[in-house]
Amino acid sequence: MAGQKERAAMNEAGKGVAAMVTACMIWGLSPLYYKLLAHVPPLELLAHRTFWSLIFFGTVLALQARLGEVRRLLLSSPRQVAAVGFAAGMISTNWFFFIYSVQIGRVVESSLGYYIFPLVSVMLGVLVYREGMDAAKAVAVGLAATAVIVLTLGLGVAPWVSLVLAFSFGFYGMVKKYVAAGAVVSVTAEVVLLVPLALFWLWGVHSQGWTGLTGTNLATFGRSLSDSALLMLSGPLTATPLILFSYASRRVTMATVGLVQYLNPTLQFAVAVAIFAEPFTRWHAIAFPLIWVALAIYTLRTWRQERSARRAATSSSTVATVVK
Repeated sequence: MAGQKERAAMNEAGKGVAAMVTACMIWGLSPLYYKLLAHVPPLELLAHRTFWSLIFFGTVLALQARLGEVRRLLLSSPRQVAAVGFAAGMISTNWFFFIYSVQIGRVVESSLGYYIFPLVSVMLGVLVYREGMDAAKAVAVGLAATAVIVLTLGLGVAPWVSLVLAFSFGFYGMVKKYVAAGAVVSVTAEVVLLVPLALFWLWGVHSQGWTGLTGTNLATFGRSLSDSALLMLSGPLTATPLILFSYASRRVTMATVGLVQYLNPTLQFAVAVAIFAEPFTRWHAIAFPLIWVALAIYTLRTWRQERSARRAATSSSTVATVVK
């Protein structure tokens, strides 16, 4: 019986790792998709991403008979609604700047942002939740800060795209601790709050000729079948990896999630340098290894802490069984 349970657990863990790898591959290769829509103004593309994400998420939850969970979340306490609203603002900011980074040829910087994100989360945990920071994690955060300083001094400008992506996703993860709902339900609630703004912007683009940041108006949807199909694809492209991530996080350890998620920025980095031929200066060549070393230290420390916690839990369970 015990052997069957262990095999079942290993099988579930294997499925979780496969789901996590798939999610990170979609995220990591997504710059290729957004490059196909580089001619679409970023605010217009963001509005479509928000709208079609709601359509896809809503369909998934409707098939699972779970739409009522979204309604209950949005009609719950003011604190819950405020948390969902703040999360919506942060994820929308993250989506916009990622799209913008592809359009202005700064995917190298976006990959750096997602490398920095776990270390930003550590820093926010210390500042907001008063979580402890041991020497290893302090060194990791210090190396990340050094990398940012190197790029700022070397390039003459701070890697602001990287910092916005890292901090917006960091604040997003921070506030999600307050949202009493699963990943799919909470993200659906977030896009429910964002969709009125998205539809308002699309109305202005199509009816009023609004141009946004680029100074050009395309009103892309409906002009060509390929562009319209690609815009609709932004929904499943956004929703699918989040659903896979939610599936994986329930089946594998957080250390495994943390390790596998580095596949995302690694693929972004490879796409930026090998396919988009973005410049990779000597300053990048100094900063990126600093980040990689920081992440190695952070991941190793997290893995050891989790292993110690599992051993302690196993010992407690064994003692309890003996006492019985």
